[in-house]
Amino acid sequence: MRLTCWGTAARAMSAWAARAWLRAAIRRISAFHENATVTDEDVTHTGTAAIGTWLSTAAGEFTFTTERLGAERLDDTHWVVTNRLEGDFPGGRADLRYRFALRSGLIEDLTIAP
Repeated sequence: MRLTCWGTAARAMSAWAARAWLRAAIRRISAFHENATVTDEDVTHTGTAAIGTWLSTAAGEFTFTTERLGAERLDDTHWVVTNRLEGDFPGGRADLRYRFALRSGLIEDLTIAP
């Protein structure tokens, strides 16, 4: 899932499209740069092997729905997407910010936190 002209695409991308792209991208290891990092629940996963393990385990832990609360383009390579999750995880509801950076059209860094 490589975006060859990210700068142009980012300028044209609506908040909804940013969220949809991020949601699809983080489900696919091919969307990550080989040296990417993902930080989720205060644990950092580095490289595609570790991120692949995170992707396969994080997706199956709980069932939940998401609601987009917002998306913000910080610059040509940095975005923040805020989602509300509701489900069977402890607490049942969480508003999370997905801060991500791109390099060569791939996710280089993703941090998921309140």
